[in-house]
Amino acid sequence: MSHQPNNVFAGTQVVSLVEVRGTNHSLVHPRGAVGVVTRTPAGEAENRFLVRFPDGFEASLARDQLEVLKHFKDRLPDSGSPPGFELEHYILYRCVVGSRAYGLDGEDSDTDRRGIYLAPADLQWSLFGAPEQFEDNGAQSCYWELQKFLTMALKANPNILECLYSPLPEKQTALGTELLEMRGSFLSQMIFQTFNGYALSQFKKIEQDQRNQGGVRWKHAMHLLRLLISGAAALREGRVLVRVETHRERLLAVKNGGVPWAEVDSWRRELHGDFERALAETCLPERPDYEAANAYLIKARREMAGVSRIR
Repeated sequence: MSHQPNNVFAGTQVVSLVEVRGTNHSLVHPRGAVGVVTRTPAGEAENRFLVRFPDGFEASLARDQLEVLKHFKDRLPDSGSPPGFELEHYILYRCVVGSRAYGLDGEDSDTDRRGIYLAPADLQWSLFGAPEQFEDNGAQSCYWELQKFLTMALKANPNILECLYSPLPEKQTALGTELLEMRGSFLSQMIFQTFNGYALSQFKKIEQDQRNQGGVRWKHAMHLLRLLISGAAALREGRVLVRVETHRERLLAVKNGGVPWAEVDSWRRELHGDFERALAETCLPERPDYEAANAYLIKARREMAGVSRIR
């Protein structure tokens, strides 16, 4: 977790020290409203936290506009606070993603972490509800609630599928292990639409930027090439290729701007063609296994309903 001032992490329960207002400056919550931090500031220059309140309304508050609930909870009635919640206790899986997982890291590369948490039953059932996502920008980490994660995995979201196949897992509970054992259930021909479709649209934007501004975001271009390589491999091998060391030197050359755009574009077209061939040859089903994912979620919810934290 990041070292935010006074230990304000993603998942921390806080009290608003100001009135929370919405559109047209209308009052949404009075001063003293209790919420949960779902996103922390990005970088030392920022000091605003995204706070989610019981009705689902989210507000951006500066550090001096909120206080950690436990610091003065004695002044609040017990019924005014959400169930106790310590995010780390409910994380069932965490891994390292990004350049370090891809095998494309350098000395200055960040360590990005992603994970899944299973909301405690009391929070899930309460008026506060379970936040779908927690972001801790200081720690370069993001955690999705299990149901949100499964929904995105079934849609073949590239970032989500890469989490399930990261070569650098850091935390894994029994439920986390069970999820990894069924990760093949999320793979389908939809990978072509998400991986290839996203890369194609982003390359069109790069070409537009090059025409309008004369520059290329080489790091972004590198990751799009990597995405095409990974997606085609997934269709052929039935697993998501995260570590791409075979192409490391060539991809890093693109990242560093050492490859002419014409060559990058040619490689991109070649990879698109290979992706189409992989789709024609794949043994993956047209749709993922929704039934297996649903059964797993129900099992996890039932287990959580009977314990104070996940095993």
